[in-house]
Amino acid sequence: MLISTENSRSNIADTRLACTLAAVAGALNTAAFEAVGFFSANMTGNVSSLSDHLAKANLAPALFFLSIVSLFIAGSAFSTVIINSGRRRNMRTVYAINIIIEGVGLVVLGIVESWLKPLSPGVLLILCLSFLMGLQNAVVTRISNARVRTTHVSGTSTDIGIELAMLFDVLRRKESPKDAPLYLERLRLHSFTLLSFLAGGMAGIWLFHLLGYVFLIFIGVGVILLALHNMLKKHQSQ
Repeated sequence: MLISTENSRSNIADTRLACTLAAVAGALNTAAFEAVGFFSANMTGNVSSLSDHLAKANLAPALFFLSIVSLFIAGSAFSTVIINSGRRRNMRTVYAINIIIEGVGLVVLGIVESWLKPLSPGVLLILCLSFLMGLQNAVVTRISNARVRTTHVSGTSTDIGIELAMLFDVLRRKESPKDAPLYLERLRLHSFTLLSFLAGGMAGIWLFHLLGYVFLIFIGVGVILLALHNMLKKHQSQ
């Protein structure tokens, strides 16, 4: 799931990747909104809010939303630099290593929010999660050759609509029936991604109410174990 790359990947690997990390993104995004009222991975909404505050000359809120967007981009860039370095060294575990970095970041953030009591806990939470979601999205995009997205569902929802329309045209004999299995496969992948984000979001709310900011540690440890499991499977298969 976190080892095979780009066109060598199976649809099963992409589906597992999408379901797992979309659930993680959904949990973090909705729990953060429940905690402080901001989304960490919704760059469409955050850029819209940035433009709104800039137009109204509300500089302090504008700076906050600019920071969210900038850190998401920084997380993606950071992830890509690591991936490129690993690929030059033929390090197939580099994607799993990036996910471990994400997990460690979540654990550290959970410890800080739970016990160290930062001066601006809501600000720190959103800014750190934006960086980590950018990191995760870059991993998923690169490893799947952009077939999978996990931190937002706008593109996924669009893809579902496209595949439904293509299948409709197959039924009308406007498209070749030979392509129907491919459209169904893509529709299944994107639908599972959306449903996993939804389920993860619900679970994130429950975990936050049950555990408080410790839920970040819980998810971080889970992400680390997932990555280590994939690395171990690769080592055993050699």
